[in-house]
Amino acid sequence: MRELALHILDIAENSTRAGARRIEMGMEEDREADLLTLEISDDGVGMDPETMSKALDPFYTTKKVRRVGLGLPMLAQAAERTGGRLTLVSEPGRGTQLKVSFGLTHLDRQPLGDLPGVIATLIAGNPDIAFTYRHRRGDRVFELKTEELKRELGDVPINHIEVLKYIRQSVKDGLHDIASEA
Repeated sequence: MRELALHILDIAENSTRAGARRIEMGMEEDREADLLTLEISDDGVGMDPETMSKALDPFYTTKKVRRVGLGLPMLAQAAERTGGRLTLVSEPGRGTQLKVSFGLTHLDRQPLGDLPGVIATLIAGNPDIAFTYRHRRGDRVFELKTEELKRELGDVPINHIEVLKYIRQSVKDGLHDIASEA
């Protein structure tokens, strides 16, 4: 995977397969510490200690379609190339929390990629899941919560094509707004 957005998509899809009903995704750009931190947490089935110990092994997967699980190992490697690291905490019945740090300005840090497209794709394919995306840059924050959108939409499905276009544009605009200098 060449973009962080695709890693987010992969991890969030893992969360949906684990039965998550809530998925929180957060990104923080800390210029002073030269860190980019990605956090994803879910309320899925979680992992026992044995499964957690295998989660970063590229030759282990719970998927039936392929025999390798490259998502987490590739993300860990991408973080390590920039001086960062990946930590994983999980407990059966309590969900999973992932935290990954990257050197923000490191030459080898992958670009963010199409975050608006990934978020819209996750919502389109999983309209019953409560997604939260929060992006912080310094003291500026952009946040999108599907539970709030659903309340505002009333009977209009959150995965209606026009709503998805709106979500994609809102994320794009929000990320642009927090990136702009005051």
